[in-house]
Amino acid sequence: MASTRPEPGTPERLPLNPRLEFMRLLWAVDHALQSASKRLESRAGVTGPQRLVLRIVGCFPDISAGELAEVLVTHPSTLSGVLKRLETRGYVERKPDPNDARRAQLKLTKKGRSIDHLRAGTVESAIQRLLARSSEPDIAAAGRVLQALAAELEPRR
Repeated sequence: MASTRPEPGTPERLPLNPRLEFMRLLWAVDHALQSASKRLESRAGVTGPQRLVLRIVGCFPDISAGELAEVLVTHPSTLSGVLKRLETRGYVERKPDPNDARRAQLKLTKKGRSIDHLRAGTVESAIQRLLARSSEPDIAAAGRVLQALAAELEPRR
């Protein structure tokens, strides 16, 4: 009886059902994101998620922490630790909202703007290259699948 397993040392993978193959691909993306984040941190001093926060604040100066949490689809308490680290390290500053004293507006510092302007070696540059060679229907389909998966993974309320 012939084995369905590849010979040791061969690049072939075991055949996986569609669910496991999709999970394997997500795992590969997660691993690649974590690796890219560590490389960025050692090179620029911020992680990938911290740079994403800086990019969004750079695109929307005076955004509130609550609005930023909505954009990132994360709980404000999760974001508060990231913002505190970025503020302590001089990348972001908070200033009172002139229309609502209970709110603070976020703004990049000069140091934060330098990270916002980074292009080479970022996850964003890799995504930009991928999107440039992908079709609009493929991009839209991938976006719908990722959005549906994120919703499916959320705890039921």
